[in-house]
Amino acid sequence: MPVESIQSRLRQMSPTIIAGVLTANVLSLGRELETIEKAGIKILHFDVMDGCFCPMLTFGPPFIKGCKTAMLKDVHLVVRDPLEKLEQYAAAGADMITVHIEACLHPYRAMQVIRQLKNVNEEGRGLLAGIALNPGTPVEAVQPLLAEADMVTLLAVNPGYSGQKFIGTTGDRMATLLEMIRASRRDILVGLDGGITKDNIDRVVRMGADIITAGSAIFDGKDAEGNARLFLDAVAAARKT
Repeated sequence: MPVESIQSRLRQMSPTIIAGVLTANVLSLGRELETIEKAGIKILHFDVMDGCFCPMLTFGPPFIKGCKTAMLKDVHLVVRDPLEKLEQYAAAGADMITVHIEACLHPYRAMQVIRQLKNVNEEGRGLLAGIALNPGTPVEAVQPLLAEADMVTLLAVNPGYSGQKFIGTTGDRMATLLEMIRASRRDILVGLDGGITKDNIDRVVRMGADIITAGSAIFDGKDAEGNARLFLDAVAAARKT
């Protein structure tokens, strides 16, 4: 029986919430991950920041490898010149790798390399290749990459700066991207990342993204399981409309 691709699995889930582990309590990370998996979260999101492309410095392959879970691992490389680092993150257990168009000298090549890497979690499953755009980057910049990308993610905040609110023009940018993808006639997933809260999740879901990343709104130090269920319920309701 053929192994189901990551993209096919995500398409069946769409729309869905993925949980950003950056704001989880690392001293009780195992328990935190078990809690959100119990709530129904299927994917973990790892924001890898290098302190160069953006001001924050986070973690690398050893941390990702050390997170033992059945959930899929979505690795978001918010780093400068990621091309030579891709194999390390695949070896650490990534199922999905997203690079920034602004950080790559050769973004098309990065997409090709990601799609050729081996998935260490399940042989034959492959990796999903994603490209991300900062809020200040024209959506049209991704047009030449649509032939190779499996997912395009729009950031609704500037990466690496805390305390930001969801940027209001994101809805218009999302509409433009969805139209571009329809015109490409390719099955490309759309992600939305940053500034997701309990107050805006209903509006965000209606923008049409397949994959919505929530971090501090889930891992708020109080009720990660309840928060995860709230967000999952919001996207479940969207499937029915």
